[in-house]
Amino acid sequence: MPWGRQQAYVPAMSKFSAADALTLPVPERLQLVEEIWNSIADAPDALELTEEDKRLIDERLLARRRNPDAGSPWEEVSARITARRK
Repeated sequence: MPWGRQQAYVPAMSKFSAADALTLPVPERLQLVEEIWNSIADAPDALELTEEDKRLIDERLLARRRNPDAGSPWEEVSARITARRK
């Protein structure tokens, strides 16, 4: 069955469980995950941050402002990860 942003996979039954999803072929499961992820990304306000999440973000922003040169550029991080795979 084709997938797309307008046409999501819905089986003939009225409810679709995680167990049902696990019976799908891998490419269809990947597409289902993508559809679910996109639906979450399309509604960012539906997911509220906890006070702990907000505190952690504030701490990290403050640390970044205090020492903007800390950390590594993405290119270096990517190179380290790639080197570990070899």
